Amino acid sequence: MEWSFQSAEELTTALRAGEVTSTELTDEAIARIERDDEAINAICVPDFDRARAAARDADRARARGEDRPLLGIPVTVKESYDMAGLPTTWGMPQHRDFLPAEDAVQVSRLKSAGAVVLGKTNVPLGLQDVQSFNEVYGTTNNPWDQGRTPGGSSGGSAAALAAGFGALSIGSDIGGSLRTPAHFCGVYAHKPTLELVAPRGSVPPTVPAWPAALDLAVVGPMARTARDLTLLLDVMAGPDPLTLGVAYELRLPPARHERLGDFRVLVLDEHPFIPTGTAVRAGVQRVADALADGGARVERHSPLLPSLSESAMVYTQLLFAGVGARFPAETYEQLRGLAAGLSADDRSLDTARLRGLVSSHRDWVEANNRRELHRQGWRQFFAEFDAVVCPITPTPAFPHDHAPDSLTRRLDIDGVEYPYLDQLVWAGLATMPGLPATAVPTGLSPEGLPVGVQLIGPMFEDRTPLRLAELLERELGGFQAPKREGGS
Repeated sequence: MEWSFQSAEELTTALRAGEVTSTELTDEAIARIERDDEAINAICVPDFDRARAAARDADRARARGEDRPLLGIPVTVKESYDMAGLPTTWGMPQHRDFLPAEDAVQVSRLKSAGAVVLGKTNVPLGLQDVQSFNEVYGTTNNPWDQGRTPGGSSGGSAAALAAGFGALSIGSDIGGSLRTPAHFCGVYAHKPTLELVAPRGSVPPTVPAWPAALDLAVVGPMARTARDLTLLLDVMAGPDPLTLGVAYELRLPPARHERLGDFRVLVLDEHPFIPTGTAVRAGVQRVADALADGGARVERHSPLLPSLSESAMVYTQLLFAGVGARFPAETYEQLRGLAAGLSADDRSLDTARLRGLVSSHRDWVEANNRRELHRQGWRQFFAEFDAVVCPITPTPAFPHDHAPDSLTRRLDIDGVEYPYLDQLVWAGLATMPGLPATAVPTGLSPEGLPVGVQLIGPMFEDRTPLRLAELLERELGGFQAPKREGGS
């Protein structure tokens, strides 16, 4: 039997029943990587010797009667997480030889849960792209169409899952970096509520791995099934033991509902800043139809929904404020001069990006106050609704575009070109207020490319969108393995 596309839950059942060993699962995963990854380039830092040793340890532990959540399950880890003995570069050539001294907290939690780490997955330079390519490790290709991107910045993790390289992976998200690769590769991902999952050790190689969190950024799980997302989130979630973990323990509330017919859902497929392509709009409609057929209350409009335009502007300013804070002083001053010439009436996203790059602390506090108004609006919204269904990006996976300046790139939406970075507005809808969002595959486009949507839920009620994802998986069919040349 071939195990590579089985879920972690199914593999655990087989391991418990003695139908397979972790050593066998790991050897099969490594053989598949060695056979197929030359064309995909998802696993940028293999760790096969330690993986085989960990698998043998898992088999011995199970023989002793141990049974941990991920005992013996092969997984991968995004390159941006520190793993002792392996390089952490974030795709930056000057750091190709940097070796962290200890594991990131999430890598430690994976190992404590018994997972077998096969290696690290590829990322874009500095994690700052909707694609995954860099000078250190090269370009990761989409398993569905190698001429297209798997997304970014967790593109290597999504491609690995779609190709059968391990049952689970962990990634990170600030601009859709979990959700977009899941959407492009036809897998599942969950952006947790802000600060629900400790990020320590997921830092650039020049930054100390201290227990500090970036604004907007989260780390989270990726999988081929919705139930596996929940399994992995339960391993990852919880405060950092060096900070809030000193005083607090995690207790996530249960999902609001167990039956599809009990959910109250707002469905969106239009954004004021960018159109939604035909293929993605069809995917949203498939979800809306499945919800309605299951008896859920489905609405297309609500006066309670916070402004999408305002949300995009605040998100853009906060996102680029974080980027600009790391610029050299000379560059920062040049940008300040450009921003000073902007019209006060200019409300374009390009202007929001430039103003964000040169934000003062006063500017940031003002934007943060606007964010708090949105959070209050979302609290009121979620008193009447349980989830929002909407796009992750306007299109399925697009062809590789390695133009060095992302501001000059264009995104083709049904034959019309739009600014490349404008596609981030859908991801920002959940990111800006810190809401949880689950990426769910809905099927294939007419061109045979995966299409996904995101399910946005109430803050710290992560089990609600995850449960809805599980119910929709039953209705929509869930993950499909891409065909490869010469067979399945």
